[in-house]
Amino acid sequence: MSKAIKQKLTAYGLVLPAFLVVMLVVAYPILASVVRSFKDSKTGEFTFDNYTYFFTDPAELKNLAYTMFVVVVTVVLAIVIAYLLALYLRFVKSPISRTIGSLYLLPRFVPGLVAVYAMITIIRDSGFINRMSHLFGGDVKLGLMYHASGMIVMNLWFNIPFAALMITAGLGAIPDSIIESARDVGASKLRVFRSMILPLSVKDVVVASTFVFMSNVGSFTTPYLMGANAPKMLGISLYSQFNLYMEYEKAAALSVIMFLICSVSAGVYIYTNLKEKEWEK
Repeated sequence: MSKAIKQKLTAYGLVLPAFLVVMLVVAYPILASVVRSFKDSKTGEFTFDNYTYFFTDPAELKNLAYTMFVVVVTVVLAIVIAYLLALYLRFVKSPISRTIGSLYLLPRFVPGLVAVYAMITIIRDSGFINRMSHLFGGDVKLGLMYHASGMIVMNLWFNIPFAALMITAGLGAIPDSIIESARDVGASKLRVFRSMILPLSVKDVVVASTFVFMSNVGSFTTPYLMGANAPKMLGISLYSQFNLYMEYEKAAALSVIMFLICSVSAGVYIYTNLKEKEWEK
């Protein structure tokens, strides 16, 4: 046996345990769910009825549209705010920017359940804001609980620091020298941003958007505690199908649908990484 073959066998032998673990705990459950999603709950025969249900039932269609609305609005607002924050942290040198740069990641270290309950105590109709308004003779009720706007606010609390972290890292890779050179030859700040900073940071913005999108499609804690009974986010609908109705085949089908929705975002992420050289150009 040649030395090259021995080296390959050794390498494959080292990778094999990790590969088997991934196949066991990731690939097998996915394949099992896909297979089950095509089974009839009573007869076990092959059927498309589980998928047809989610695209024909009015309540489930509302859940899908509601989820996409919340997710898309969250992505757009989170990325815009995070990008502006990242620009401020990258190019403004002041004590305030340094303080914000030290504190803006704190929400990432707060457990999700704790953060949601903290937000509820502030924004609910009998929460902190309402009680403070009573001191001034008012009765402020934000109406954010059990509404899409409340979940979007909570999602922004979670996602803005994460997106800003990724975008700031990308902006940090832009050399100050090229920006200073452009300014020296008379380029305005707007021209520098439009022609240099924005093109060099688009890849990081797209990557951050994909992660924010995927993390919110299947979110559970926030919509479970702050969402309405109808329409529901897909994560809550999946929980209902599995735990309340015990429709395991429909739950498997909904899992596949959510996976396919997220795969679109994952495809964008993979594309941007494969085209990294083109992005840089």
